[in-house]
Amino acid sequence: MIIFPNRDAVIENIKQNLANQDYNKKVEIDDPHMTSEESMRRINEYFRKRNTLLGKVKNICARTIYQAVTWAENTNTQIVGMDNLKALDPKQGAIITSNHFNPLENTIIRRFVQRTKTHKRLFIISQDTNLGMKGLVGFLMNNLDIIPLGKSINYLGKTFPDAVKHVIDKGNYILIYPEEEMWFNYRKPRPFKRGTYYYAAKVNAPIISCFVELRDLPSFEPNSDDKIHRVQAILHVLPVIFPDSNKSVKENSYAMMKQDYQQKKDAYEKAYGKSLTYDFSPEDIAGWVGPDKQK
Repeated sequence: MIIFPNRDAVIENIKQNLANQDYNKKVEIDDPHMTSEESMRRINEYFRKRNTLLGKVKNICARTIYQAVTWAENTNTQIVGMDNLKALDPKQGAIITSNHFNPLENTIIRRFVQRTKTHKRLFIISQDTNLGMKGLVGFLMNNLDIIPLGKSINYLGKTFPDAVKHVIDKGNYILIYPEEEMWFNYRKPRPFKRGTYYYAAKVNAPIISCFVELRDLPSFEPNSDDKIHRVQAILHVLPVIFPDSNKSVKENSYAMMKQDYQQKKDAYEKAYGKSLTYDFSPEDIAGWVGPDKQK
């Protein structure tokens, strides 16, 4: 079981960001930090090592470990809406979008990709700071199938889109979080950044739109301390979003972003039976025993 410390402080940051309408701002308090120079050094080193024999062996090891983590984390996960994939050519590469709420929620998407039985490899767009993590998590972040997201304009303008295109052209999937920063166990879909849809439109990739519903389990199952309970995930696979050949990259990026947000908003409102607003409530944090319940 992975421990998530300092949750009350993180949730307080979520409340503050909501009050400030900063829907894509970082809330975690112990993430690694690095300079632009350190970021590019680590990213260049990551790509260099991936092409070595040792790097390929470590990649196989990391993927094997994460397969076990995926199985362990998703024994109760449900996946609904698989019929929506019928519109997608099974040989085609695609970008998957989902809400970003937990360090391990990408295992839900990985389980979904396994369920498609298309033998796709899942690549994940990961913040450059994750390359600075230590221990087992650091090993995985530096050796799994990821595409680091750096801050350099040159990198974002050339190397990054080339890496995205390479994966898509090989018929594989890429998971991108358009909300950018993770908000721990936050149930609501947040307004998106357009970058995800710009790159999708640029490489002519469809969007596999997903939304993860989080249900509190009826019995107590501690996840970090007695303030956080484990939850059940229900992955909703929503209609696939295709770029329009009659629109420019810019026009497609806005149109695809708008449709994806609307689909996730609709999925949220259907799953929870309430309208989507960004007023904070303790129920917004799945599994959290808020202050009113800790007495």
